[in-house]
Amino acid sequence: MGRLKDRIAVVTGASRGIGYAVAKALAKEGAHIIAIARPRSKAALEELDDDIRALGGSATLTPLDLTDYVGIDRLGAAIYERWGRLDILVANAGLLGSLSPMGHLDPKEWDRVMAVNVTANWRLIRSLESLLRQSDAGRALFVTSGAAHKAVPYWGLYATSKAAMEKMVEIYAAECAKTPVRVNMINPGPIRTGMRAKAFPGEDPETLATPADIAPMFVEMVTPEYQKNGHIAHFRDWKNTHD
Repeated sequence: MGRLKDRIAVVTGASRGIGYAVAKALAKEGAHIIAIARPRSKAALEELDDDIRALGGSATLTPLDLTDYVGIDRLGAAIYERWGRLDILVANAGLLGSLSPMGHLDPKEWDRVMAVNVTANWRLIRSLESLLRQSDAGRALFVTSGAAHKAVPYWGLYATSKAAMEKMVEIYAAECAKTPVRVNMINPGPIRTGMRAKAFPGEDPETLATPADIAPMFVEMVTPEYQKNGHIAHFRDWKNTHD
């Protein structure tokens, strides 16, 4: 059953958008999905579970706010107790925050976006790294954005958080270079998601690729055969080579 038969995968932000589509795609390839989303998204996680079961797959639903760092620690302990390893981490969850002049940003919002986009991903690494190393081919995949490499007015909060995350992931990848673990990033570009609609409210969503379009790229990059490390893959480039 599929390229990921019997592999264990954590997917954050799994209740909607890219995370939802990726969780389904991984399950279709045989992975057991540990689907993480905020507790208020429990109903959406249950819908995901129904979809995964309809595909013949299985999931463990995990309502968890990623700013609950002790909860992330418990996640690692629970995965160890049940499976003793983790094969795949897809760190997809993220917040846009306000598009605002730097000096006008609310400090609480700054802290919240940095907590989810940066610190939570570090806590996931901290909690799950030893489990990924117990896999024969651990794969960690983080979602980034072109905003990290641009100086666009009013995008300071989101861009800063993604730039910090990228450097953190690059260093983590370098630390894993001599292990079976491979650590990479995906830049989705313009995808039809709620975050994209919030950032570009006048954009026609019908002109954009869907989360289901990009999900196969995630699948490819978490297979044991995928050997790149410390790489940022762009969906537009991947699509050009797979059309």
